[in-house]
Amino acid sequence: MRVLVTGITGAIGIGLAPQLVKAGHEVHGLSRGRNHQMLAEDLPGVRLHTGDALSGIGLDEALAGVNVAYYLIHSMEPGSDERFGVRERRAAENFAAAAVRAGVQRIVYLGGLVPAGSPSAHLSSRLTVEHLLREALPETIALRASIVIGARSRSFRFIVRLVERMPVLVIPAWGVHRTTPVDERDVLRCLVACADAPQLAGRSLDLAGTEVVTYQQLIERIRDQLLLDRPTLRLPGLNLTPIASRISAVIAAEEHALIGPLMEGLETDLLPHQDLVTEALGLKPHTLDAAIERALREWELTEPLRGR
Repeated sequence: MRVLVTGITGAIGIGLAPQLVKAGHEVHGLSRGRNHQMLAEDLPGVRLHTGDALSGIGLDEALAGVNVAYYLIHSMEPGSDERFGVRERRAAENFAAAAVRAGVQRIVYLGGLVPAGSPSAHLSSRLTVEHLLREALPETIALRASIVIGARSRSFRFIVRLVERMPVLVIPAWGVHRTTPVDERDVLRCLVACADAPQLAGRSLDLAGTEVVTYQQLIERIRDQLLLDRPTLRLPGLNLTPIASRISAVIAAEEHALIGPLMEGLETDLLPHQDLVTEALGLKPHTLDAAIERALREWELTEPLRGR
């Protein structure tokens, strides 16, 4: 089967492509053309295409003959005057139209869990993208995940950097909200299976780990596996996310354009409330402690971490 992986330079895309090659698929990748030579060395067996979903340039060529396309694109990069929701809608519309023209059978989309109440701007945009893709191609499969625990996951790396660099872990009011982090390995296994899973066609499914934890508990679990002595200070009356996100981005050396929208999503529980894709596929997820340990160990292969 010929598959296209968009966002192939991202944490999920660069891990997914080799797994699809291993599964016997003809794998193509779409990127904006940055460091293609270096990327080609890291992804043997993957044919790379230059293209941009925001402008639509290169999509028709990349999608030609493709059976299944993985949509792993987000538009929260800095340097644009447009709101990320506007950019994400336009990118999804361009990609969906090109996929229809190319006769693509299915899009596999990785979005975010949907809260019971009003979603943040980021999660609302993710849901809009899901609806656009599903309307264009009825066989589209949408997977909704919370925080992905992996060495390349920016959400996970952001938390690790905060734990490393803050002598006291200040936990605002959103620390009591709950979520279900998921091991990157389980995300990749489910995505690979979606290439050829007729029983999942046209469905939206949640992708969750084995444990429900508060954000404070997640931070403390990461702290403990880093073997760092970082006391926590709860501020239950403080929920100044716009200010806290800017301070946190500076501490973790991350772009606020990415961190700000992500932290807005912490202001509510993010729990699965639909069918779980792992159950539908008969897969057993990894435990949270195993996910954290494996991610830290893989990270340490290229960069030392404090305290370990």
